[in-house]
Amino acid sequence: MDDDISSTENDEPPGSGWTYTHSPEVLYSVAPSSKDSLLKRHQQKLNKADRRSVYTGKFSFTVQTDTLKRACKSNPAAFAAGERSLYFRKEYFPDISDREWNDWRWQLANRIKDLAGLEKIIRLSEDERRAVDEYRGLLPVAITPYYASLLDRNDPLQPLRRTVVKSGEENRILQGEEADPLNEDGDSPVPGLVHRYPDRVLFLTTGFCSVYCRYCTRSRLVGNHGGEYGYNMQQWENAVAYIEQHREIRDVILSGGDPLTLPDSRIEWLLRRLRSIDHVEIIRIGSKVPAVLPQRITPALVRMLRRYHPLWMSLHFTHPDELTPETALACNRLADAGIPLGSQTVLLRGVNDSVEIMTRLNQGLLKCRVRPYYLYQCDPVQGSSHFRTTVDKGLEIIAGLRGHTTGYAVPHYVIDAPGGGGKIPLLPNYVENHDGATLVLKNYRGDLYRYPDPASPGRGIIQSGDLQREELR
Repeated sequence: MDDDISSTENDEPPGSGWTYTHSPEVLYSVAPSSKDSLLKRHQQKLNKADRRSVYTGKFSFTVQTDTLKRACKSNPAAFAAGERSLYFRKEYFPDISDREWNDWRWQLANRIKDLAGLEKIIRLSEDERRAVDEYRGLLPVAITPYYASLLDRNDPLQPLRRTVVKSGEENRILQGEEADPLNEDGDSPVPGLVHRYPDRVLFLTTGFCSVYCRYCTRSRLVGNHGGEYGYNMQQWENAVAYIEQHREIRDVILSGGDPLTLPDSRIEWLLRRLRSIDHVEIIRIGSKVPAVLPQRITPALVRMLRRYHPLWMSLHFTHPDELTPETALACNRLADAGIPLGSQTVLLRGVNDSVEIMTRLNQGLLKCRVRPYYLYQCDPVQGSSHFRTTVDKGLEIIAGLRGHTTGYAVPHYVIDAPGGGGKIPLLPNYVENHDGATLVLKNYRGDLYRYPDPASPGRGIIQSGDLQREELR
């Protein structure tokens, strides 16, 4: 194995794929925007279509309309393609086959990374064009063709577009913003490993991402002008040796960059090494791949991952427009392998900072069998001020979720404290008063309720048959 851990080594057959034109049972989280010129141009064709193309990995053929669920059940290697990506491909990649489009390595090799590539698919604003053209920073632009299919061609304020296309606001650095706001480098006993909490470590496996989020906390690591930042095998070995020597470590979180952009063989090498350490109880993988490169979640990858339980995944989702048929299938494959899935969402101004958007996102994630876990206040990384909301906005969103939707759809709202203080949870204030023997609580509707909670109770025991209960005096 060579030292370039970020290599996209061709160590497994390409993922097979299935494209279709219409299916009423496919998950859609929101109707297409009226500004969406791509879908509007094809809507008439879409409504008339009654056949679809199925790619099995060996040949393509057309069939009468069938449900996504039935076809994927009969052919576990099949992969869904949503309406947006189907018509995007027809317009911008007309010569690309199903096999190529659904091969995750093709997606990586054909990422859109420069001004010329962006101008082919979207009408850049003057601010976007200038920012991309003059880019000299640490965080490059890179967008998979699949994720580019979700971007609005005409609207620079579209939420997903704002998160992946550079703007001039990134060049504005405010007081309090830092390259490493969480002091991860200061908590790294060996390169590539962050040991902040007593019983767990963060293992930075790679500096490579398939798509670069413009608010990235690790923008200092995941890219530089002229190439990706990579880790090497010696660094992996040193990090594993540290974990072996520290028996208090029971939980290892694999992050980066994105671990799932690595080839199966290298992911398995690391999982096998960690599983050989007797005091490592659980392994977690943090990834945005199901949202930006769902083709990566191949049957081969899933078969490999399920051999290393207990294995958990924290997935990065930003907006309900990411909940496509492709993403739903990728998440269901992981869930079917027995991997518990949680989501981590960064609160972003103008992207998801409303109760309505966050409700749709979190309810849609539950349909994909992903439990909303964290809502992060945006870290004060350099050039991110245009994305940060007030903390009051985050508390308003949590209050608008709690009680108004299922509890599973309400994440923990946290601030990752600058300087390495760790995650600090925040909640709206539901305690109105505590007057000695009674706690006055406010519910989600604003109604008040009294709960017996004496500060220094005297207690007596009342017998009731065989049951004993305490009575407040």
